[in-house]
Amino acid sequence: MSEYQYYEFVAVDRPLTLTQQRELRALSTRARITSSSFVNDYQWGDLKGDPREWVERYFDAFLYLANWGTHRIALRLPVAVLDPATAAEYCVGESACSWATRSHVIVDLHSEDDDGDEEYDGGGHLAAILPARAELAAGDRRLLYLAWLLCVQGRELDDDEPEPPVPPGLGDLSGPQSALIDFLRLDPDLLAVAAETSMPLKEQTPSVAALSSWVKALPEPEKDAIVLRLLRGDDAHLRSELLARFHGTTPNEGTGGRRTVGELLAAAEERWLRRQRLAREREAGERERRQRAAAAAREQHLNTLAGREEQAWQQVAAMIETKRPKEYDAAVALLSDLKALADRDGGAEAFLQRVQQLRERHARKPSLLDRLDRARLG
Repeated sequence: MSEYQYYEFVAVDRPLTLTQQRELRALSTRARITSSSFVNDYQWGDLKGDPREWVERYFDAFLYLANWGTHRIALRLPVAVLDPATAAEYCVGESACSWATRSHVIVDLHSEDDDGDEEYDGGGHLAAILPARAELAAGDRRLLYLAWLLCVQGRELDDDEPEPPVPPGLGDLSGPQSALIDFLRLDPDLLAVAAETSMPLKEQTPSVAALSSWVKALPEPEKDAIVLRLLRGDDAHLRSELLARFHGTTPNEGTGGRRTVGELLAAAEERWLRRQRLAREREAGERERRQRAAAAAREQHLNTLAGREEQAWQQVAAMIETKRPKEYDAAVALLSDLKALADRDGGAEAFLQRVQQLRERHARKPSLLDRLDRARLG
């Protein structure tokens, strides 16, 4: 299989300037470049640039995949809506890392599949995942916890390492978060175990009266600065930033984790084993049901054949006389039914005698005799 790599970058909060687009074009003559995106795929060669640097300078999201099994996604958010220390608390390994620039925090997630050799069409993955960035900007920490689980799955942490605060809503993930899980191939059993201590997600919509009181208490210069930022329209996360300040903490802050990495991994393995056992039991039950149904149908068929054995023997003789392979097959199938009926009703000896006579009568038909042998008839 030929090599395949796909790169997609997206600018969300602020479009690329013409100068920035020209800078990117100078690095790639065949990429699809717009004021909000850079997309290119390669079946030979590679990107002439550093994705890490590009995310720092130009873009708010980056997705990469390769047919040898590498999946990567990076999201950039302003430090005003995501504290670098919070990101670092969850992004603690090679599978999930974070770093900060003067103005932004970047969360970088990796997944490797040693099997590789996958076929990809490239597009569509980032569009499905990108709304998770807005959820994170609004204070939803589930994405960060998923990043930490990715490190756990990769065996990058010590068994006695405690889990970070568990955000609410892990058992009811959003569509974009589910798309992220699929893209990063996060173990569903590990996620299910982690979600067991996650509280239900509660919407924290403050009342108008509470917001009004909080706004009135803000110093006039600060309110003027907020209105100016609003009118300029260049701050996509202003609302999220202000709501975080209103709550005094992130609106979906979780409770302190009490489990260790080793406990989570052991529980996930136990859950997997339990699922496998239940699957085997269901499969065995279904197999038994099909066998009972087949046996009942077989019995009904034999009951229908009972009483018309002579007619069936005449039909066998007629089919053999055609000397056609398909008719031979049909004759052997009917003889097998007659044998089963004879075994059931105590006529096995008489059946064997008639089959022997039939074989002697058609001794010069090797194709028929071969079919009788394979069906163990006589």
